[in-house]
Amino acid sequence: MSAPMIAWVPLVNRIHRYLTTSTYSAQSIDISSVETHDVETAPEKRPRTLKHLIRANHVNHSIIYHNLQYHNHMPHLLGSAYLLGANVDQLQTIYDAESKELEEWKDSPGEISDGDWREYLGDRRYQRAFVDFFEDELALKFGYDWKRVAEEYLFTGKEPLVNGVVGGLGHPLIHLGYAYELSSKELGMEALAMACSSYNYLHKYLDDPSYTKDSTYSTSSPLEILHNIANDARFDGLFKERGDGNIESLFKNHEDLVLEHWNAWKIDDPNKQFQDSQDAAVALLVRTVQPGTHAYDFFLVHLLTSSHAVRILIPRIPKRFHVSLVRQWWLLAIAVYVAQLRPKINDDIEEKPNKQWDYVEDKAVNGQWATDAHYVKALRAIKAAAFTWGDVHERYLSAAVKFADDFSGWTRFGPMDEDD
Repeated sequence: MSAPMIAWVPLVNRIHRYLTTSTYSAQSIDISSVETHDVETAPEKRPRTLKHLIRANHVNHSIIYHNLQYHNHMPHLLGSAYLLGANVDQLQTIYDAESKELEEWKDSPGEISDGDWREYLGDRRYQRAFVDFFEDELALKFGYDWKRVAEEYLFTGKEPLVNGVVGGLGHPLIHLGYAYELSSKELGMEALAMACSSYNYLHKYLDDPSYTKDSTYSTSSPLEILHNIANDARFDGLFKERGDGNIESLFKNHEDLVLEHWNAWKIDDPNKQFQDSQDAAVALLVRTVQPGTHAYDFFLVHLLTSSHAVRILIPRIPKRFHVSLVRQWWLLAIAVYVAQLRPKINDDIEEKPNKQWDYVEDKAVNGQWATDAHYVKALRAIKAAAFTWGDVHERYLSAAVKFADDFSGWTRFGPMDEDD
């Protein structure tokens, strides 16, 4: 009787996937936490005002609105302005301006329990039910410790919720960053509900290790990969118009192209390469603008503000998720870049700033665009990157000053746009 044949190829593939993914899970990024601003307990009027406005938004306005297409940016704008020095009156002005666009809560079709909550993932009609569910968990099981609720639902289980926080153009990730930075339980519960409501197919690329595999090339530089994507003729003509509506079609019909470039980024120095990813996020916003056009891309700015959220979260989450969270962001970055028709990144733009960070902060809270959430968030994100990595050559400052002065509104929308 002959010995049974061993299926070597599947076995080797499984071993390769294990070694690859376990390597990433064993890596971590060593950066210090940014200062936490505990607006829940601070006695001064300015943080109290921020706390009251965040609560007012939490009570009165849904986290997703306009036919369940747009995300509520109120906390992002309030938080960014506060962290850049906005006073009580300025915070109130922001709330009043942003409130005009938002919508009241609507009842969900039903309630959610701890036994069935995963069945409703991705169904935005249940946004209110998700908020109620997590707030019940907060009160009844976790002693009003919102971070314990987050740890339970984000980082445990076979398919941890954290692997899907870039759904909805990264808004759940951004919201979660502000929750931790401002130590706000309202934002924490909203972020979890937003992550559940915006959950989509993107999570599988992190949950299933088979998607992490050798590519046709490798590099440590995300900017090099973006240049390769820009020059990859296989992407030519995939979409007639730019817009985030292209993203689902991209993964459905051209997944192999996305994964080829996604897996080309080899992370062997996590700290340095996370910095490189933040540099790439700044470049995508500032260096894709043709001189004199002021054409800042509304969807590319989300890559910068979501990268900032990754920076906020990394020191606060389990180490095994550090690199996977960065790679999750990188997957979103590639998808958005292709969906926006791969605008050229001009590496030759190098200007010396003649202003300092106090000028940037003043433009953010006192300038013409002080009530534009994405403008203020972008300036805040660039400043945080500068103070995280150092700015000896003032490249971050240069980018921030250029953006602060040159910006005159958002562009690069397309007919398929479905989210803001």
